[in-house]
Amino acid sequence: MEERGSYGQFCPVAMAAELICSRWTVLVLREMLAGSTRFNELRRGVPRMSPALLSKRLKELEAAGIVAALPGPRGVTEYRLTPAGQDLKPIIFGIGFWGQRWVESQLSLKNLDPSLLMWDMRRNLDPRPLPPRRVTIHFEYPELPANRRHWWLVVEGSGVDLCQQDPGFEVDLNVVGPLRSLTAVWMGVRSLRQELEGGRVELLGDREVARSMEQWLGLSPFAREPRKVA
Repeated sequence: MEERGSYGQFCPVAMAAELICSRWTVLVLREMLAGSTRFNELRRGVPRMSPALLSKRLKELEAAGIVAALPGPRGVTEYRLTPAGQDLKPIIFGIGFWGQRWVESQLSLKNLDPSLLMWDMRRNLDPRPLPPRRVTIHFEYPELPANRRHWWLVVEGSGVDLCQQDPGFEVDLNVVGPLRSLTAVWMGVRSLRQELEGGRVELLGDREVARSMEQWLGLSPFAREPRKVA
């Protein structure tokens, strides 16, 4: 009798798909390849995935030899990709590059999520163009409910913290605009300059920080992939 969930084929494509093509698994692997190692970090990268399902997927990946659960500092478990997991990098990123090339951008822009956007910006932000001091950048999405409207990135040295509550520091730059516009910039669908010139995004505050935003802003790793028409 066929095992539940099995394709029942000896083909390596079928066997690999049984391991990595269950719902959310590819996104969990994407997060780990991007550097997330702790459960709460993974949750922030897949905010719509339930904690119970994330725990289940991690156990499945561990049983398959793709992920290793290791003791981290202060007794917090860290999830690390094994050599088999690291070997998936060109496959996972290849899916992303294919999606950037061929999936119609307006479809992607229907799936807006400020928590995921800000987490990705925080992860990809480049502190080097910023002044050598603590820099606080406030993002405001005016069309969102009050509990999702305000976000802060606090950059100090090479560290970047994401806050959804006011951290209490003096704000160097306010970035105000609709979530759709900032998501389009992050995805590489539109440039920051286009959104500024079109009046959809406004920068208020330190001119040096505002001027260098195109350099420090963390874009999607797929943003520079040329788009094609299917």
